[in-house]
Amino acid sequence: MEAAQTTDSQISREAALRIAMAARALPEISVGQLLEILWRRIDGDLDETSLTTITVTDLNSGFGSADGEEDGEDISLGLPAIKEAVRILWGEAEEEELPQMKPETSDLPGSIRIAVATNNGEQINGHFGSCLRYLVYQMTSDVCELIDVRSAIEADLSDDRNGFRAELIKDCQVLYVQSIGGPAAAKVVRTGIYPIKVKEATDAPSELARLQRVMVSAPPPWLSKIMGVSAEDRVRFASDADE
Repeated sequence: MEAAQTTDSQISREAALRIAMAARALPEISVGQLLEILWRRIDGDLDETSLTTITVTDLNSGFGSADGEEDGEDISLGLPAIKEAVRILWGEAEEEELPQMKPETSDLPGSIRIAVATNNGEQINGHFGSCLRYLVYQMTSDVCELIDVRSAIEADLSDDRNGFRAELIKDCQVLYVQSIGGPAAAKVVRTGIYPIKVKEATDAPSELARLQRVMVSAPPPWLSKIMGVSAEDRVRFASDADE
């Protein structure tokens, strides 16, 4: 399908975020594919106002034509997904209630900073390369507070999505994810972050409470290093754990 974007066309940041979110509501549709259809149906700039002119019929016929079905009836997206995408483009998506933050605890002495890949609530249930946001916790052996919630939607607009995401959480030392690919994990590690995968979606506060217990009892070498424990004390921890 030939792109219809003109050199004079512009896209606002808010419109770009809506388009990225709308693409997530459409199975197997990339941001680029959705943009291509929007450029064909909107003359001029893509902004919050022009996106409200897009209809279900516009997307239905647009994706149908891309699949070689002029009426769009044989595409696999389904009308519910297309309707949800249109609502998002119009700015009518329901706002999810995010967990409460305590940013004032971001400077806890002797603490480490942990990022959690999530798609909702305080769950560790996101893939590194596609999660909606990262929850950032500041934690010591006896305190754990949520200090920030960082949207990852703009990563979908980046040429290097994994690099964008790694940069987004570069001030963290640990990352909890449900899954992460090898190349993405390499970028995370190069940023100085230690990735931890959980086998199943789990409650973030409960998982972090387990990590706190490890911090107190017998932290492994990687955690001791993050905590700033000296090499001599790391050996002592290891010896104590073996006894």
